[in-house]
Amino acid sequence: MKIKSILALLAAAFTGSSAFAADSGVPKDYPLKKCPVSGETYGDGGMKAFKVTHDGTDVWLCCKGCKKDFDKDPAKYAKAVAPEK
Repeated sequence: MKIKSILALLAAAFTGSSAFAADSGVPKDYPLKKCPVSGETYGDGGMKAFKVTHDGTDVWLCCKGCKKDFDKDPAKYAKAVAPEK
């Protein structure tokens, strides 16, 4: 995933764009700025964010590839979004 981030930075530099990635698809009012599984910023490397739900809490992942790790302990990641649950 880090290579994709570097490629996105290079693409932004060569196109003169100040945006590093296209709209990530994550709601603007979502409390996290990075994927709770990988730590990657949403939209880095052109990856499309992926939403999963655990016990009524929506958790956005940076990509579908993080779902396998999410599934190992979904309560942990849901708690990162909504600690009071």
